[in-house]
Amino acid sequence: MENFLNDNEDILFHLEHLDLDRIIRFKEEEFTQAEQFSYAPKDAADARDSYKRVLSIIGEMCGEFIAPNAPKVDEEGPLLDLATNQVTLNPATQKAMDMFAQADLMGFCIPRRYGGLNMPSTILCIASELLSRADASALNFGLQQDIAETINKFASEEQKQAVLPRLCSGEWGSSMILTEPDAGSDLQAVNLKAVQGEDGKWYLSGVKRFITNGCGTIGLVLARSEEKGKGARGLSFFLYERDDKMIIRRLEHKLGIHGSPTCELQFNKAPAELVGERQRGLTKYTMWLMNNARLGIAAQAVGIAEAAYREADLYAAKRIQFNVSVRTLPPVFEMLTEMKVAVEAGRTLLYETARFVDLKEVLEDFSDAHPDQKGDIVEDKKRYAKLAGFFTPLVKAYATEMANKVAYDAIQIHGGTGYMKEFNAERHYRDARITNIYEGTTQLQVVAAIGPVTSGIAQSILDEYDQADFTYAADLIAKVRAARKIFDATLDYVKAYKGEGHEQFLSYHSRRLVEMTTDLVISYLLLRDAVHSERKLKVAAIFIAKAPSRIEASHSFITGDNGTLLRCYAEVIGAGE
Repeated sequence: MENFLNDNEDILFHLEHLDLDRIIRFKEEEFTQAEQFSYAPKDAADARDSYKRVLSIIGEMCGEFIAPNAPKVDEEGPLLDLATNQVTLNPATQKAMDMFAQADLMGFCIPRRYGGLNMPSTILCIASELLSRADASALNFGLQQDIAETINKFASEEQKQAVLPRLCSGEWGSSMILTEPDAGSDLQAVNLKAVQGEDGKWYLSGVKRFITNGCGTIGLVLARSEEKGKGARGLSFFLYERDDKMIIRRLEHKLGIHGSPTCELQFNKAPAELVGERQRGLTKYTMWLMNNARLGIAAQAVGIAEAAYREADLYAAKRIQFNVSVRTLPPVFEMLTEMKVAVEAGRTLLYETARFVDLKEVLEDFSDAHPDQKGDIVEDKKRYAKLAGFFTPLVKAYATEMANKVAYDAIQIHGGTGYMKEFNAERHYRDARITNIYEGTTQLQVVAAIGPVTSGIAQSILDEYDQADFTYAADLIAKVRAARKIFDATLDYVKAYKGEGHEQFLSYHSRRLVEMTTDLVISYLLLRDAVHSERKLKVAAIFIAKAPSRIEASHSFITGDNGTLLRCYAEVIGAGE
């Protein structure tokens, strides 16, 4: 039987070697949950075995049902009945969701007391990757986990009791209702109104756009609650349960992820409940939700890239030109090798990021539950909060750009046939394109990551990675350390720059600095993986063969730039309206 976990040696490699024991102990409350729940693990080995069994179930669903139906789902998509204001998912999509519910997988990361499985985010990332390899539009599953986790973290106990069991059972679907026609990336500009009536209840009025699964029963809505409040401080967070006061005005016609219903919603004094504190909607709750979602999109991107690579590799092996398989031709096997290495680079960065996020969350939860003991972990909690905040935009930027490149190259390897709908390559190409746009474009991820790069957080984790024993790869670590010196010199130059256009200089070069950092982080992670595998050492060697040259090129451009673009861009592109 086709199983997307068992046929992926790299995921199995990471499952064997991921450092999850501390996360497991905190998640399982030193395994005391086994006394209350029969399916809770009794030790770390038991937990790891449970993770693998759950992922194997998902892998089988992906290989046997979701992937074979993906082309049909892509062609047909969901339907909106304007007369009844109801969205009908594609039958195959609905069947997949039903299968997940029947397997008790919908509460993946939610505590067991609400009907969940209490899994770490790292394992959710693997599950999301498997699903996205099968059908990128199936990542509604991952979004539902993000919604449920946000409710679990910030909602009142009464709200959690009312909502979480029904999300975990699969009875209810959910959505993240943030974006508006005039407030895309700039969520501070959200204008959907939240008004508190004389009865003390809140009512929502306005329009939201590009809402994934906006037809879900439950929505988390960002709305302007303060009549005089401008910007972020005027926004609060609301829990909305679907009723006739919200109309689905349309389903968007999209380039890709056709199986996922993307809705435009109109709220007409729809009743909702405040989540948490007023005026913290964007700065606290939405940012937490979006960071979780960004990690999920990175997993989606890695899954799409894996699928695109496999399609290209299979086609290249079968395609005969000039009396040989094109897979044996240097221009093709170079592309395939670079694609494979890029996917594995994205995967190791993804799992490292998820591990930091898990450590941040379990330490915060422990601190909240045991305030008398929080002093013992306060420094660790701060450290992992900083690392999670840094790595999340880093992996979102790298993985999504990587997926677009891999999907592009997959079509190139197919040649003209890859441009045809009969082949999956063109679907992966279309599906990949949204990943570096939604939940924050790559440009916004750079804005989020450049602060940690310039403040020393990036340097501290690079220093930590560098302390490992790399005697098994002396020549490779020497190249990485030499590249690190170039990066440090570049960063010093940018921070000290006082030349013409210095106000914009850092912003102008931010992406180059973030990409230099990413190359260094991935180089260390691949070398760390290589401790366990000769093959991984070869993967690291291929990545490191080119990473220093990219870093050197960025250094040369940044330090040698005389501000030509900053001075001339307006004349080149025009002053605008």
